[in-house]
Amino acid sequence: MTTEPKNLPTKNIFLDNRWLLIAASFVFFFYLLLPILTPFLIAIILAYMCDPLIDKICLWGYGKYRLGRTIATLFMMLAIFGAITLLFLILVPLLQKESLLVIQRLPNTIANIRATLEPWLQKEFGISLAIDSTQIQDIITKNWKSAGDILGGVLQTAGSRGMALVGIMAKVLLLPVVLFYLLRDWDEFVTRIAQLVPRHWYDKTCIVAKEIDQVLAEFLRGQLTVMLAMSLFYATGLWLAGLNMALPIGLVAGLLGFVPYLGITTGILLALLVAALQFTSFGQVLPVLLVFGLGQVVEGMILTPKLVGKRIGLHPVIVIFALLAGGQLFGFSGVLLALPVSAAIAIALRHTKNSYLSSDTYLK
Repeated sequence: MTTEPKNLPTKNIFLDNRWLLIAASFVFFFYLLLPILTPFLIAIILAYMCDPLIDKICLWGYGKYRLGRTIATLFMMLAIFGAITLLFLILVPLLQKESLLVIQRLPNTIANIRATLEPWLQKEFGISLAIDSTQIQDIITKNWKSAGDILGGVLQTAGSRGMALVGIMAKVLLLPVVLFYLLRDWDEFVTRIAQLVPRHWYDKTCIVAKEIDQVLAEFLRGQLTVMLAMSLFYATGLWLAGLNMALPIGLVAGLLGFVPYLGITTGILLALLVAALQFTSFGQVLPVLLVFGLGQVVEGMILTPKLVGKRIGLHPVIVIFALLAGGQLFGFSGVLLALPVSAAIAIALRHTKNSYLSSDTYLK
């Protein structure tokens, strides 16, 4: 006569829920490693977006000779970091120059506001605008000039907060290294991950993974194209409208377009602020508003439906919630992963729903 081991029920609990435990452990370690994950997540997203271009660059060559994956990766990294460097070299000096021009025009703007509003306020409410435009200009100018001493302040505090500064620099320097290896070995990583999937789940996993890849690829690459196109549109339109700081405002409005309504709202507020300091009548501000109105029509009716479409399957409200929730739970890393994870969850729920609708539980 044999007896069952007393620890068998406990053993069965762990075996039956092993994948859930593995997933929970992965999430727990992910949370613990959040402080160092940002460069890795940025590198993964860039590698995922650039992998098709790397595959195409590898086909370049003459006759039977082709560029290797390593050379193609170096070309792509030079293009990425060259574009980022060029963007900073254009934006920073231009932003400083245009901001100083706005500060110089501030006294005239305040004087015009006083001349327009003060008589009406004095007549109706007995209120006068006690605004010293010269004092305001001096305060802004002093603070703006002090902003140029940020580097000196950083160097002075480097002794007391040296380790924090070293940590930030390490993350910045780590990004290109991680990106290089991910771009070069991306296909190999995907193949190794596929080999770890249990064979009885393999076919279904491939179907879901391909659908997720199709959705994310169309969304991310299409959204990037829309962002660049709208940046060019806003910058050109605001320049034609005669607005100072047209290029930085246009780039901000276009590049923040990945968050619904954030780019257009930020762009309009910045443009109206600059226009209020630059122009003297509403007729001069009207072309600026017209640029953003036309931009919304072009983006909503032409670019987004054609380049992005509705393949991600997420309502704008869900997108906003996902971004806010990701930022609240995991910081900047959560913002980076919010939309890809939300799209993957939406696809998984869609397949779960289809399985449920065809199951005996639902049909009986």
